[in-house]
Amino acid sequence: MRLPVRRAMEVCPVEVAVSAVGGTWKLTVIKHLLEGPRRFNELGRLVPLANTKTLTRQLRELEDDGLVLRTVYPEVPPRVEYSLTDLGRSLQPIVEAMNAWGKDFERTHAD
Repeated sequence: MRLPVRRAMEVCPVEVAVSAVGGTWKLTVIKHLLEGPRRFNELGRLVPLANTKTLTRQLRELEDDGLVLRTVYPEVPPRVEYSLTDLGRSLQPIVEAMNAWGKDFERTHAD
């Protein structure tokens, strides 16, 4: 577990959640991984505004915090897949609620 998450534990459970899943594109990555395992380039196509460096960093942080599992298959060329752990999958109702809220927000604020 990363230091920012451990520090948030001293403050409030809400801060723990924000520290673990807050960050550029993390919830979007989790949303796509809820559909099943994905390879890095596939995630890159699904989150086109995320540059490679940012996507790599966010996946590493999600892995460090126990939300994402990175599996390297011993093939040539190497194949790497990302999937959610049980803890990561437990975010499904939260991600779905935020997705619905975001759609409502867009609809009510459309010009």
